[in-house]
Amino acid sequence: MGRLDADVYAELDERLGPVDAHLRRRYPGERRDRQPVHTVYVPADRCGPGLVAEWGAAALAALNDHPPLPYPADLHDRVAGKLRREPIEDLRIDFEDGYGTRDDPTEDAAARAAGRLLRTVPVPFTGVRVKSLTGAGRHRAVRTLDILLDALLDAAGSPPEGFVLTLPKVAVPAQAAAMALLCGRLETAYGLPAGWLRFEIQIETPAAVLGPDGLATPARLIDAAEGRCAGLHYGTYDYSTACGVAAVQQSLAHPVADFAKAVMQVAAAETGVRLSDGSTNVLPVGDTGAVHAGWALHAALVRRSLEGGFYQGWDLHPAQLPTRYAATYAFFRDGRATAVQRLRAYLGRQSTGVLDEPATARALAGFLLRGLDCGALTPTEVGFDRVDLLAL
Repeated sequence: MGRLDADVYAELDERLGPVDAHLRRRYPGERRDRQPVHTVYVPADRCGPGLVAEWGAAALAALNDHPPLPYPADLHDRVAGKLRREPIEDLRIDFEDGYGTRDDPTEDAAARAAGRLLRTVPVPFTGVRVKSLTGAGRHRAVRTLDILLDALLDAAGSPPEGFVLTLPKVAVPAQAAAMALLCGRLETAYGLPAGWLRFEIQIETPAAVLGPDGLATPARLIDAAEGRCAGLHYGTYDYSTACGVAAVQQSLAHPVADFAKAVMQVAAAETGVRLSDGSTNVLPVGDTGAVHAGWALHAALVRRSLEGGFYQGWDLHPAQLPTRYAATYAFFRDGRATAVQRLRAYLGRQSTGVLDEPATARALAGFLLRGLDCGALTPTEVGFDRVDLLAL
């Protein structure tokens, strides 16, 4: 029976019980609800009631005017259908870099208009990016949020599902903590449930990756957000510039970007905080040759992000939507057969030459769920009930 008495068990439980509780709170596991494949940033002064339809029409026009695209022809109908049905998965109305500095009456009016638009815009995920909480922009950021929420909640009563705030230019945990405080104050002012407002943190300064103490900052930012951090979004160009990368070399595939994103990825792992890659500013516009070059670059970058475990990215122009969906669909369709085969073998305890563990089975199920959510795969092609996949 062994020689240890019951006191040893009790002592270990006393020592490690609080540790167990901390780990459950800090690392609850990956979320299994839908994550958008992209975030579309549109300056506030360019947002109107027809925005989504206009982006969808422009994307379809690019698809029709500049064939072929850099993906298998059998994806064309699937991509075109997506552009007609749901061209934008996540819309972020931008009051920061894309909007610039305006006088207060102009931004006040834009904030009210954005709030009204967000009541009815046909997009499953929405939000707003305000100016940073640094220096002179701080009061303007708070004022814009206040006015926008007032307009949004005047008729809607509560923010729509999938609504999130985006905080740019974060450098230190104190800024994430201040944003969490602001969210709480806004919830009190508008009678929202505690914890309703959540925000994404943009990682676009070197200090947001590595602090002066030599410690990785993203994990500290997540802690400082007090459960309100919904995601970490990489900011390609601000970060690259701050690191001294020449403008012509700046890319989300540059080594400095890979380092920053690796730190983000480890910090966010198992926390429920999601990751988003950045954007490319090389747009598929102009003559057919220029469009094809832009598409080839964008498609390759989207595929690279997906292979690296970043399932979301930024899009800045309607003509990027065809390759966003084409590259995403190709990624999930290319991996579907293997994922289905391995998951069936795992559940049936069959040998396939790959010894999958429970963690890998969850990854396989997560892959298929993401493919279903974005429209790359159909339930018939997956062959598993969603409930069964979520249970793994």
